[in-house]
Amino acid sequence: MPTLSSLPRARMPVSGLVRSVGSRVPPPSVARLRAAVTALFVLDGAVFGSWAARVPDVAAHVGAGHSTLGIALLCLSLGALVCMRFTGAWCARFGAGPVSAVGAVAVSAGALLPGLVSSVPALCAALFLFGAATGMVNVAANAVGVQVEERVGRPILSGLHAGFSLGGLAGALVGGAVSSVLGVAAHLSLVAAAGLFVTAWALPALVGAGRRTAAPAVHRLPGGATRRPTAVLVVLGAIAGCTAFGEGALTDWGALLLREQFGAPATVAAAGYAGFSLAMACGRLVGGRLLLAMGERRLLVGGAVLAAAGAVAAVTTSSLAVALAGFVLVGLGLANVFPLAISRAGLLGGARGIALATTVGYTGLLGGPPAIGLLAESAGLPVAVGSVAVMALVAAVLVLTVSGERVRMPRPRTLLDRAVATVGGRLQPVVSGFGHGTGVYVRDLQLLVPGAAGH
Repeated sequence: MPTLSSLPRARMPVSGLVRSVGSRVPPPSVARLRAAVTALFVLDGAVFGSWAARVPDVAAHVGAGHSTLGIALLCLSLGALVCMRFTGAWCARFGAGPVSAVGAVAVSAGALLPGLVSSVPALCAALFLFGAATGMVNVAANAVGVQVEERVGRPILSGLHAGFSLGGLAGALVGGAVSSVLGVAAHLSLVAAAGLFVTAWALPALVGAGRRTAAPAVHRLPGGATRRPTAVLVVLGAIAGCTAFGEGALTDWGALLLREQFGAPATVAAAGYAGFSLAMACGRLVGGRLLLAMGERRLLVGGAVLAAAGAVAAVTTSSLAVALAGFVLVGLGLANVFPLAISRAGLLGGARGIALATTVGYTGLLGGPPAIGLLAESAGLPVAVGSVAVMALVAAVLVLTVSGERVRMPRPRTLLDRAVATVGGRLQPVVSGFGHGTGVYVRDLQLLVPGAAGH
């Protein structure tokens, strides 16, 4: 491992600098590191919320239509995915804390770039760089979050993701409030300055975290080889990605949908994303209690179905109030799916499992907006945003395929068995109040499907 003295000072690589600085900063306490990573999640959400509130203004400034804006957002996604590809290895080599510190600086500075461009090609380049910074901070922040979770000894990742949602709420509210008095460049410059200020406060704790990471959950095979549950990690990432698709869609297209379909002013359009973020934050703050009360599978499936219902309501109504309520339902439904999937990946695969699942998951968050832009050009924006419901239902089905450390593709008959057993078991106590005959009917319905009662 090279040291500071063994490298030419004029050509010190960034990796050597990070490693040297990290070795000189004392390790932070658990409370200090938890506060720093919480600030990092809030910062990331605030930057995203600020960007979401000004997407229509940026598109109008550069003259981008639906398909053109979709291509620009695809550049953001490509930048993020390219950087995510390397961030997992950087976290393993230098530590998630120092990498997250670098990512926080990059995402704060990158927030300024979309406000400085005046053409579509320049916007594509700016969003590529902004996306790369976003990808780095997202993977590293989740890795640090699992590290803190391990040290605290209880699940806290949903609460950390609530910080992201609250940051998005604040960013969207401020963005909507200043949209009529500040230009995009001035607004995003202030966001960048505030982000660098927060980063300066959190940086010592993040850098001092060093190389401490969650221990990977490997399984020994005969002969000393190891096995990792890669298939389950990919499916967990896909579950997170399907639900993150909805988050990315409402982040980048929600305000535009409310403006175009309902004629909402800029402040009300920004409030749509704000309501979505507030609902998601509230759902994540009580995520631990919901997990204990409902169980992991019911919480995941029920949340995905609720999000699908909210998305359908938002794109099929002619009422602005109903559309805003639909955004809230989507936020509540999706609140805990992503953090629970990533947390499970950490338990099964350690830091590398987190990196794999997070990369797959953020594919939905970052790839959803450009896909919706291309679909909106041919089928209309309401239909495109309605795809959020489809992806949420796909996530619900994928949850049913995960069994421990294996992926089991359930047959249609198995799904029917589970549905009848679950619905019948809940329905029988309720309908028994309507008379003995109704209760017997529900009981017999369960018995008609062989094996349903035993699930």
